[in-house]
Amino acid sequence: QVQLVEFGGGLAQAGGSLRLSCAASARILSAYSMDWSRQAPGKQRELVASISSTGITNYADSVKSRFSISQDKAKSRVYLQMNNLRPEDTALYYCRLIVPGEGVYWGQGIQVTVSS
Repeated sequence: QVQLVEFGGGLAQAGGSLRLSCAASARILSAYSMDWSRQAPGKQRELVASISSTGITNYADSVKSRFSISQDKAKSRVYLQMNNLRPEDTALYYCRLIVPGEGVYWGQGIQVTVSS
């Protein structure tokens, strides 16, 4: 069982930056993907960015050119650098780890609030 812990959220002004981190409790040696999704009140959860164990990344159109996902395999961490934040980025952000054939793991979620 892998546990994920997110940190780094909080309050930012529009145009500002925040960096989210997600720490896994174990090092994953097999193929995997990790991603960040978000859910704003009254809205469906949205996949924001993903990264595979080989480093392939994907982004939602709403965050392309503003957000960047990266990973540090040695530390079992994935990061989401969020720049040029907008009020519509306000949401609860979740980290997820998918290990094919093993399981899907979620973090507890972390709040990001962007003021205008």
